[in-house]
Amino acid sequence: MNDHVYRVIELVGSSSETVEDAIDNAIERASKTVRHLDWFEVADTRGQIVNGEVAYYQVKLKVGFRIEE
Repeated sequence: MNDHVYRVIELVGSSSETVEDAIDNAIERASKTVRHLDWFEVADTRGQIVNGEVAYYQVKLKVGFRIEE
């Protein structure tokens, strides 16, 4: 088994539907330009309230990707 070295970046995903969609949106977009994404950690969750209802979810993620050899 090889030892891996990771770099950690922060992403903010958003969705008008669910927290899970906000996470998926951030990871899907990042995977188009960042190789070797391996894991994520939810660092913060927040949202926007309009007329007494949740209008938008925003999730800050820490995402780790492997540094190439």
